[in-house]
Amino acid sequence: MTGEEGLYSTLVTNCIFNVFLLYTAIALNIITIQALRKTSSLPRTLKTLLLSLAASDLAVGLLAHPVFVAHLIIQIRQNTGDNAFDKVFVTFSQTLANASFFSVVAITVDRFFAIHLHLRYQELVTHKRVIAVVISAWVISAFLSLLFPAARLDWIPKKVSGIMFAAIDAVCFITTGFLHYKIYASVRHHTGHIQALQVQEEVQNREMANAVRLRKTALDTFYIYFLFLACYVPIFCVNLAELFCDETALIQHLRYYALTIMLFNSSLNPLIYSWKMRHI
Repeated sequence: MTGEEGLYSTLVTNCIFNVFLLYTAIALNIITIQALRKTSSLPRTLKTLLLSLAASDLAVGLLAHPVFVAHLIIQIRQNTGDNAFDKVFVTFSQTLANASFFSVVAITVDRFFAIHLHLRYQELVTHKRVIAVVISAWVISAFLSLLFPAARLDWIPKKVSGIMFAAIDAVCFITTGFLHYKIYASVRHHTGHIQALQVQEEVQNREMANAVRLRKTALDTFYIYFLFLACYVPIFCVNLAELFCDETALIQHLRYYALTIMLFNSSLNPLIYSWKMRHI
C-alpha cells in the first residue's frame, strides 16, 4: 500500500467514525444535561461542573465533529487541506478540548476539597464561585485556542506555543493524578478511622454513611478522569512528537486517529454517568 493509499484509508475510516460519533455525542449529552438538571441528590457545585462538562461534550457533537468531518471530506476529494478550514476546526476543537480539560480538573479539585475541607467545604466552595470558575475556564479555553500552533497568531513562534501547551497539559495531568491519589488515600484512611472508633452506633452509622457517600462521588469522578486521560493522552503524545520531530507520514496518520479518540470522549462521558451515577 502506497503512502497516498494509506492516507486515503485513514481519512475514510476517521470520517465514518466521526459521522457516527456526531449523533451519539449530541443525543447522549442532551439526555445527560436534562438528567443532571432534574437530579436533586448531587451537590449543587458538582452538578454545575458536570453540566459544564456535558455542555462542552454537546458542543463537540454540534460543532467539532461536523467541522472535522467536513475537513476530512475536503482532503478525500482534493487530496489537500484547506488552511482556513483547518484553522476553524482547530479553533473549535481546541476550545472545547480545553473546556473539557479544565472541567475535569475543576471536578477533581472540587472532590478533593469536599473530602479535605469537611465542614468548611460549603463555606469556601460556594455555587457563585463555581460558576465564576466555569465561566473563566471557557474564556481561557477560547483564548488559548487562538495560541495553538495550528491556529496561532503570527507573532507567536510555533515551537513556543507548542511547548507552552505541552507544559499546561503536563501540569494538569500531574496535578489531577496527584489529587486523585490524595482523594483515594484520604477516603481509605477516613473509612478505616471511623470503623476503629468506639462510639455510639448511631453516630458511627452517620459518619460511615457520609464517608461512603464521599467515597462514591470521588470514585465516580475518578472514572471520568481515567476515561479523559485515556482519550486525551494520545493527542498529547502526537503533539509532543510533532513538536520535537519532523512531521512524517506516521505522525500524520496517528494525528487523525488521536483526534478521533479525543472527540470520542464526548460520547463516552454520558455512559459513565449512567453506569456509575445511577441516581442521575
